[in-house]
Amino acid sequence: MEKIPLVVSTEWLEQRLDDPKLRIIDATAFMDIPRDGGQTSILSGKPSYEQGHISGAVHIDLLNELSDPESSLPFTVPPRDYFCKKMTELGIGDGTYTVIYDQGALVENPVVAAYWASRLAWQMHYEGYENIAILDGGLPKWKQEGRPLTTVPGNYPSTVCTGQRRTELLASKEDVKRAMNDDNVILINSLSPEDFKGTTDAYPRKGHIPSSVNVFFGDHADQQTQKMHADAALRQPFEKIGALDLDKKVITYCGGGLAATWTALILNTLGQTNVAVYDGSLNEWISDPTCPLVMGN
Repeated sequence: MEKIPLVVSTEWLEQRLDDPKLRIIDATAFMDIPRDGGQTSILSGKPSYEQGHISGAVHIDLLNELSDPESSLPFTVPPRDYFCKKMTELGIGDGTYTVIYDQGALVENPVVAAYWASRLAWQMHYEGYENIAILDGGLPKWKQEGRPLTTVPGNYPSTVCTGQRRTELLASKEDVKRAMNDDNVILINSLSPEDFKGTTDAYPRKGHIPSSVNVFFGDHADQQTQKMHADAALRQPFEKIGALDLDKKVITYCGGGLAATWTALILNTLGQTNVAVYDGSLNEWISDPTCPLVMGN
């Protein structure tokens, strides 16, 4: 099967909607951040999917269906058998190619329409799935362009997956500890500059992991169209910190392993393939008082 790009356009996808080998996943969820500083909650995107989605798409709930049910942290990778069983039941596996989209990250402001899609794409790559793309601009861009929607649920025949887990794509807490003192590894914090500096109340312990540098995930796409910026603009912040040096390894992290996957995907599109995601990210790091944090730049 012909290898597909990591990111595809709305036009590219619409031209292939009738392809029997195509699998489309709506990975929408919504992050509700109270204005009064209360606890953030994750809302299912299933009701939004039922109101209208791209023809053929099935909906997957990343938090409740594809995260480790035994973990104390949200959005951690589940056992391989658990993940693959769900995907093969949905018909996603050998002999198919997959396009993933979402409708944005936040209830009030999407920020970027690939936040959830990139997380699922990363999990699939980690488990050895191939030919996976995310939809540039997601469903917001698809709607803006007047492309067709349906309320008919997607349904694909079950299949199998014979790929192997790619352990090099995931970084552990111990990997990050070693990276803090390794000039050959670049740690990237994908959160906002304010979260990075520790000037917000987003986390019980403030600041960032020592030696890490900040490249905000929300700067990779146009806020109006949700379309990714051109490669030249995407390259600038990463070139500045040396993250596109192919002799370097890059580890991305964020709050809970979501935005970090978007950063990893952007790096992959720019040719940097030696990228791992710290799956536990700050949720795990700050829960261990022996793990250091620094404030400011």
